Amino acid sequence: MIRSKTLISSLCLVLFARGGTMVGRDSPAPLSPVAWVGDTLARLDTTSPADSSLLAATPAGEEGARVSLSFVVDSLVRVDDPTGSLLPFFNLLDRLLDGEREVVSIVHLGDSHVQAGFLSGRVMRLLHARYGNAGRGWIAPFRLGRSNEPDDYRVASPVKEWTLGRCVQRPWRCPVGPGGIGLLTPAAAVRLDVSVTPVNGSGYAFNQLVLYRGEESAPLYPVVPPGERLGESLFVRDALPAFSLPELTPLPGPVEGMVTDTFRLESLADHLTLASRPLPPADPPPVGRYVNLYHGMNLTNGQPGVLYHAVGVNGARFSDYTSEEYLARLAALQPALLIVSLGTNESFEGNFTPARFEEQVNAFIALVKQRMPRTALLLTTPPECYRRATINRRRVYIRNNNTEKAARVLAKVAADHGLACWDLFRATGGKESCKRWWGEGLMGKDRIHFTKRGYDEQGILLFNALTNPRTRRTP
Repeated sequence: MIRSKTLISSLCLVLFARGGTMVGRDSPAPLSPVAWVGDTLARLDTTSPADSSLLAATPAGEEGARVSLSFVVDSLVRVDDPTGSLLPFFNLLDRLLDGEREVVSIVHLGDSHVQAGFLSGRVMRLLHARYGNAGRGWIAPFRLGRSNEPDDYRVASPVKEWTLGRCVQRPWRCPVGPGGIGLLTPAAAVRLDVSVTPVNGSGYAFNQLVLYRGEESAPLYPVVPPGERLGESLFVRDALPAFSLPELTPLPGPVEGMVTDTFRLESLADHLTLASRPLPPADPPPVGRYVNLYHGMNLTNGQPGVLYHAVGVNGARFSDYTSEEYLARLAALQPALLIVSLGTNESFEGNFTPARFEEQVNAFIALVKQRMPRTALLLTTPPECYRRATINRRRVYIRNNNTEKAARVLAKVAADHGLACWDLFRATGGKESCKRWWGEGLMGKDRIHFTKRGYDEQGILLFNALTNPRTRRTP
């Protein structure tokens, strides 16, 4: 049982280590791969070294951020924001383009479409190429819990016995953190090997790792490879505000049951190993039994730019994230913008109705406004998909017409609350568009999820919508 009584705190370990693959700090600032000229998307040069690392995962034949889908409605590749709710966020991005050394945090909250990392990864790399790369951001050890995780990082452990808690469970099998999951192990000794992968993780070496864990978990310490030396270490423990934004007064408040350990490296590295044994020996951990619970990590590189946190959980719905305990922990990531991509799983519920779905979305928004009142909110609508049905005793795929209903509800709720909305459903053809997705080979075999290229296209569309000048027009 995790006691819920302490504020989130930070254990800051400054390391002078030389392990891992180092990347130079003085590389030129990345250039934007695309730009809007009037209302037209123009391709810019993407051949500089700074761009090539961030766009390494771009599919062959893709030109900058141009979409190759034949059924996109170009006039709808924009974010509808009639009240100008995103203008403060865009001002932060403009400060980055003006050379300000700041970090702008974005959280993309979603379901399996986000957990896979393809859609969010494409948006992240395009934003980094244009506004600056502040790091990989949030990563969660899904594989330790036998679930899928993005292919640009890896968290491994010799410990085999893990209990995976997910926000979609009733009740949670263990407390969850900002990423919507928690991993609990009865093992007395814990070791985590954290790395960005050589190809897909290119450009995301880090010099700071923040570990989020349960307050009764064993603290982890860096493991220095054989032959390496660990220099002086400095331990600092401070209270971390529950919420803050650049140029805004932090909002103090408790985040119970969770602490953070921050490890800072002297230079950029592509991996770091942490273990529950003291380094140096003069600082042993407290004696006692630990409840070893870990949530995930935040990887940064000390540079200005965008920090894009992708938070997706397979099967997630609005109601799964509508929790004061969960949203208090999500707020610890301090997002300037919260992008919410949900609705697909609700559309498959047997008791789905637009009215019931609207109630669920409204409840979520109300709680977000309470826990993160200064965060801009962007709702996105789900793309159309299929569902299985039995017709004349045959199992066939038919259009999931609830997707259209969910998309209409999300657009309506956004308008009711004066929020921004990116209507992916309509921008990719609306009704019957699932036939186009499938016909162009962009959907998976289940006809619910998409191929990597399909998610790439969706990510490019979201980036283009965010950077469309019409999105920024003052109401």
